[in-house]
Amino acid sequence: MEVQQWHKEIIGNKVVEALKKNEFDAVFFPTLEQTANFIMEHVKPEMKVGFGGSMTIKDMGIQDKVRAAGGTVLDHGESGLTSEERVATAREELLSDLYLSSSNAITMDGSLVNIDGMGNRVSALSFGPKKVIVVVSVDKVCKDEEAAFERLEAIASPMNNKRLGILNPCTKTGSCMNCQGSTRICRVYSVIRKKPVAADMTVVIVGESAGY
Repeated sequence: MEVQQWHKEIIGNKVVEALKKNEFDAVFFPTLEQTANFIMEHVKPEMKVGFGGSMTIKDMGIQDKVRAAGGTVLDHGESGLTSEERVATAREELLSDLYLSSSNAITMDGSLVNIDGMGNRVSALSFGPKKVIVVVSVDKVCKDEEAAFERLEAIASPMNNKRLGILNPCTKTGSCMNCQGSTRICRVYSVIRKKPVAADMTVVIVGESAGY
């Protein structure tokens, strides 16, 4: 276990340095608890906090922490919303004071690689919210962009389809089949190689497994 943690810290800190060279603010934390504390340092009463549908963020219970701190939660993934309400909330998230998300993959040279259905998350990561914090488990670190897209097809896409209960072919095969049906959720692809010009973005690499 100590060797595993050592390796995660070595890789995590290498990615942090690469992100900084790409003009991102970046930091490594060994645990999700430390990461949650860091996020909550940015939450103020009456602040609008948008959520990008991240299981990594959900694993930390941030929504409840934001409410307890007097903030307003904007989460299009909350249960009970109609499809129209989900879209409207996703639009509100684009103008949030703080936007919290993960990334489907991150490369050793500091690029964020993502795939989306509506495009709301990749939009928010590029422009809109006043502050963006991206939390990425070191498990999502890939050698390069080619390996990152392989991760999207082999892990992120099928697992998200399964989580959402969308019976695309990947939920049977466990990997992307490049399906062409109307229920396909892999529609918008994004690679952020440098911090977007107008963005205030911090990328947190965390040394614990979280999300997919």
